[in-house]
Amino acid sequence: MRAELERYRRLLSDDEVAREGRLHLDADKERFVIGRALVRLQLSRLLGGDPRELPLVTNPYGRPELASSVRTPIGFNVSHADDLVVCAITGTLDVGVDVERVEPRRTYGLAHRFFAAREVADLQRRDEAERARVFFDYWTLKEAYIKARGLGLALPLDAFAFTLRPPHPPTISFDPSIDDDPDTWQFAQAWPTERHRLAVAVRRPPGRDLDVLLQLTAARSPCALLRPDLELRRPTCAHAAVVEVDLTDRALVAGEVDRA
Repeated sequence: MRAELERYRRLLSDDEVAREGRLHLDADKERFVIGRALVRLQLSRLLGGDPRELPLVTNPYGRPELASSVRTPIGFNVSHADDLVVCAITGTLDVGVDVERVEPRRTYGLAHRFFAAREVADLQRRDEAERARVFFDYWTLKEAYIKARGLGLALPLDAFAFTLRPPHPPTISFDPSIDDDPDTWQFAQAWPTERHRLAVAVRRPPGRDLDVLLQLTAARSPCALLRPDLELRRPTCAHAAVVEVDLTDRALVAGEVDRA
């Protein structure tokens, strides 16, 4: 992987390379490099130009964004878990993505600390076999929403609640303390691997359904991120996913995200 990682690193800015150098664990370094390279490759495909020259900045809450000097606004967001790196990308819309490894440890205690009362009640009704899965349905949706808002943990997780209603998309409701409109949000979920749950949140025009599509590709081959015509597969480790929301260019589309 070392040679491939170096090819990714060449796509990063000097500031990003310096940030990588401040990370201590090799796994964290790898995820950071792959994540930023993935963003730069996808943005350059949409905007044109050298991916290394794209002006990425970090907002006050730590979210990477395109600098205001870029005339064509593109929304994007990145998440990672284990060896999986995910990039969600849209046109002019706010978007957030979260991916988590599904594991049962401590899920119920975390729900009592951070979830809205109706979400906790839903978990209480579930049997042990499905409780962890439903917990991560809620957790990834909440993380995706606050990331789409770009405000970090300034939004309390118990001030908004999701309703899971498969096979229909999840819906959101807000505490009066949050000035937001549930009708302007669309959510989608997927299983990029058998053990990872993914959620996407995107702000939309009221009443409009957006196309949300997912591509999986092996992150160990930089060419796979540059060449969407390559055969797609689900690698067992070190892989990447691209989620496209309402883009007219469908070159990257490999399959649809489930909305339940």
